[in-house]
Amino acid sequence: MSALTFTLKTAPRQRVDLSALTPDALADKSLADIAAIELPSGHEQPRVDALFDISGDDATDIVIKNATDRLDYIGHGMRSGRITVHGNVGSYLAFKLRKGEIVLHGNAGDFAASGMAGGLLHVHGNVGDFLASAIIGERRGMKGGTVIITGNAGERAGDQMRRGLVLIEGNVGSYCASRMIAGTIGVMGTTGEYLAYGMRRGTVLLNNAPKLHATIQDCGSHTLPFLSLMFKSFRDLPTKFAAVNRNRVQRYAGDIANDGKGEILVFK
Repeated sequence: MSALTFTLKTAPRQRVDLSALTPDALADKSLADIAAIELPSGHEQPRVDALFDISGDDATDIVIKNATDRLDYIGHGMRSGRITVHGNVGSYLAFKLRKGEIVLHGNAGDFAASGMAGGLLHVHGNVGDFLASAIIGERRGMKGGTVIITGNAGERAGDQMRRGLVLIEGNVGSYCASRMIAGTIGVMGTTGEYLAYGMRRGTVLLNNAPKLHATIQDCGSHTLPFLSLMFKSFRDLPTKFAAVNRNRVQRYAGDIANDGKGEILVFK
């Protein structure tokens, strides 16, 4: 068996919702059935075979080639299998992902990993705003799983994040970890303004000293043995964080304007 491959013929004029193309949704479907699936795209619903050339037969291993930033909701609600994407994608990548693995070789738009509850999202590129954050109208962002970003993330990364692990090897924009409820965010690059604004709980690991606002309090330097255990758990992850093994940090607590039980740990 070979991976079920969708090769985009030409860039669509309208955004296309790819929620229907997940391993669990395509299980036990014939190629004819898959080709006939209609995908929401503005006021139209083009068939899959009108947009993509289809090859392969293993629906547990999906590959999307020639992707563009008009393809949204890739891996929406996925519960098993693997999706590999080559090219840029639109918004809501891995939206409400439950299990399985999504690997993107390109850049993603806004709200990647929003509502994600399990599995792995690995982006070899940059992501837009609201990574692992709550969508408009919801009060919880990412709820579980692991996200690895090799490039940069936009603003509001981890906004209202509830649980899980986000590792960003590049830089992040303003309001990272804003209103964060729990979970862990690691950033190797720089952070923008208003880091941890309104943060209630959770942990932010930083490689570089951030610019902090008035309601984040300096708690001094500490050696924290639990960090060794945490980084040991990263060893098998495909990220630069797997090589980190440090437990001496400058600790900050906050946001004291909103419970103040969160912590920012900056490596010394």
